[in-house]
Amino acid sequence: MSGLNYNHLRYFWFVAHDGNLTRTAERLNLTQSALSVQIRKLEEQIGHALFERRGRGLHLTEAGRIALDHADTIFAVGEELLSTLSETGSSRQALRVGALATLSRNFQIAFLKPLLGRTDIELVLRSGGTAELLRSLEALSLDVALVNQAPPRDALTPYVSHRLAEQPVSLIGTPRRLADGAKDLAERLSAHPVILPTADSGVRAGFDALIDRLGLRPQIAAEVEDMAMMRLLAREDVGLAVLPPIVVKDEIETGLLVEAARLPDIAETFYAVTVERRFPNPLLRPLLHPGVA
Repeated sequence: MSGLNYNHLRYFWFVAHDGNLTRTAERLNLTQSALSVQIRKLEEQIGHALFERRGRGLHLTEAGRIALDHADTIFAVGEELLSTLSETGSSRQALRVGALATLSRNFQIAFLKPLLGRTDIELVLRSGGTAELLRSLEALSLDVALVNQAPPRDALTPYVSHRLAEQPVSLIGTPRRLADGAKDLAERLSAHPVILPTADSGVRAGFDALIDRLGLRPQIAAEVEDMAMMRLLAREDVGLAVLPPIVVKDEIETGLLVEAARLPDIAETFYAVTVERRFPNPLLRPLLHPGVA
């Protein structure tokens, strides 16, 4: 087999991601027949059909799916090389950080603190859902993603999860609400409504297990995905919030909120997720491995 024609491979890659030959041809300013010829030449070179038609749809064959996996890797490495080498000799370096939209802002600031204030560094900060952040990591448009659950890893998704910290979780409330004379955790949970994270979080699973052990059914004031919103609801005295104290660090220091009780065996774990790269961003090292030269 002669050397692979990467132009043919790139045309296939565009069509495979678009799923529509006509739309891809228009986007690339080519005729549909010219694009078809490029893909047919690639199929002839590798000896396998890459697409099959079902009705009006264009679907990858098994060989097509294998080719797409390799093409994704090939072109991602090319983008990585350009991105990394474009920074060489630059007076300012950039670090692109994604964070789960619901993640504690105080935690994010603590993670980035070694780089804050440096005039030679530009921080690009984005937020989103877990799936969106992981896609951006794979596309190399992010250097690191901050999440609270480590993603699964296999041969096709080479994520590297760096466990950064584990924060205890407490009942948080206003001083007025906590001046109720309740003596223990069970009394507080029975006496006050609670503000909880949503059911898909690890903290919520731990809390549900705790109240089951205690034989309680507390009144739920709100189920909230965003920690910042939980903090605001606690400040408005809607109920007792189930939160890591780091989320409300400023309010606790100023006396607006009080940590009523630690919740046993419940913790929020924070991870920095990266992908295996030939040219990792050097700015990540002091963040992921503090104290290591």
